Amino acid sequence: MKLFRQIILGTISAFALSAAFSQSKEIRIAHVYDKTGALEAYAKQTQTGFLMGLEYATGGTLTVAGKKIVVIERDSQGKPDVGKSQLAAAYSDDKADIAVGPTSSGVALAMLPVAEEYKKILVVEPAVADSITGDKWNKYIFRTGRNSSQDAIANAVALDKPGVSIATLGQDYAFGRDGVKAFREAIKNAKIVHEEYLPTNTTDFTAGAQRLIEKLKDQPGRKVIWIIWAGAGNPFKIADLDLKRYGIEIATGGNILPAMVNYKQFPGMEGAAYYYFGIPKNPVNEWLVSNHYSKFKTPPDFFTAGGFSAAMAIVQALKNTNGDTNTDKLISTMEGMSFDTPKGKMTFRKEDHQALQSMYHFKIKADPAFAWGVPELVREIKPEEMRVPIRNKR
Repeated sequence: MKLFRQIILGTISAFALSAAFSQSKEIRIAHVYDKTGALEAYAKQTQTGFLMGLEYATGGTLTVAGKKIVVIERDSQGKPDVGKSQLAAAYSDDKADIAVGPTSSGVALAMLPVAEEYKKILVVEPAVADSITGDKWNKYIFRTGRNSSQDAIANAVALDKPGVSIATLGQDYAFGRDGVKAFREAIKNAKIVHEEYLPTNTTDFTAGAQRLIEKLKDQPGRKVIWIIWAGAGNPFKIADLDLKRYGIEIATGGNILPAMVNYKQFPGMEGAAYYYFGIPKNPVNEWLVSNHYSKFKTPPDFFTAGGFSAAMAIVQALKNTNGDTNTDKLISTMEGMSFDTPKGKMTFRKEDHQALQSMYHFKIKADPAFAWGVPELVREIKPEEMRVPIRNKR
């Protein structure tokens, strides 16, 4: 943990920063993320992964081309207006060369114009909404996190078969609506019969579940409720309404380990995941798993890998520019750049700066050795298989 303390110099209020001091010998990276708020658990994992990624990518030196990496943290609180102002302050007051974050898609969408205004790169991790690298995108935005289309196309692999009727359950904001839209577009053989959107703070899913059941119960063939949910609330409680009586299954994508405790009651459930620590087989993931266990006595989680990947991308770009933080040079080197991550190689697509990456088709196993449902790999879905749409207007 000593190395982590070296990376973060302290809170923002502790520093009156000098441009002359910072520009010549430091590379300043602002991490603007939801340290507090509904997605705090996700954000903490991203922060841990980002710091570990910097450690790994720099061989423990925390330097690139002789320049020290300094990480400044700011809390977006899960609020779009706060995230927007915190990013502006990071670029202007903290003299950040590059920024990373945030957690919430809603916050990310508010932050995108700030990067354009200050002409500084924002590496989006882990906000998911397609519009981030779609119609709201600008050239200063790169995303290491997967987007809604990648999630949706990968999940469609498990469900898109003739004779399958699907109803979707998602949160009523950018993450849920973009996710369902992308999923609907990815479905070619199955039939989507209903889309149900509920507030992000929903705790009682009864009414929504009843609407889903009503739309599915009389459908012929296989019947599935596909869930896309983030943060608080447990949509899997809809299983308490005796879905089996109607022959209805539940399907979903991957999630953090505490959320996947709910998966254990659905052995055989299929979906697609961005990351699970036991799936990728490569040296980067081996280092991450080993060192995470050593530091925290637990395996790395879903968003830990994302933060790690963002750090790997930034360090690779800085190595390519020999430590030069000029934005135009960074954009030039990052467009089309491939870089290693715990998931294997990712590549920033030139057209929209979305990181193309593998996803993992899984089937849940109830293993008594784990508190959560274990996603066993069915197969790796390679980037070239997914044909992720380019949604911007560049």
